[in-house]
Amino acid sequence: MAFEQYDEGSISQINVTPFVDVMLVLLVIFMVTAPILQQGVNVELPAVEAGPLVSETAEQLVVAIDGEGRVHLNDTPLDLVALGEKLTAIVKLRADRTVYLRADKDVVYGKVVAVMAAIRSAGIAKLGMVTEPLPEGNFAEQNES
Repeated sequence: MAFEQYDEGSISQINVTPFVDVMLVLLVIFMVTAPILQQGVNVELPAVEAGPLVSETAEQLVVAIDGEGRVHLNDTPLDLVALGEKLTAIVKLRADRTVYLRADKDVVYGKVVAVMAAIRSAGIAKLGMVTEPLPEGNFAEQNES
């Protein structure tokens, strides 16, 4: 069996150590920035006086209704029928899920009620309404309008 012979100054193999170092640095950068890049549906929430919600350890289910009345389930646009089907499938896997509803303050009340009915008909027992907290001292101003 013959062995390859090399000159003192030439190396015929690629040194992968710098490549691995660069990949590890990129991995750390993406791990740090991924939680910061949270995107969602742009919704202007109504401001009310309420306590904070207790969050679940599992992935949250958020149904959002934007200012034009479009319905989204975790950033995925759906119609009411598809929303009901998707939530029914989720309930089959885990029945104790909580759905959080984020509705724009300018959405027609009937649209919000229709979405709530679709959520309830899918078998979701726990429905939370997401709002913005009131600024200090604005409770009287909010009630006047």
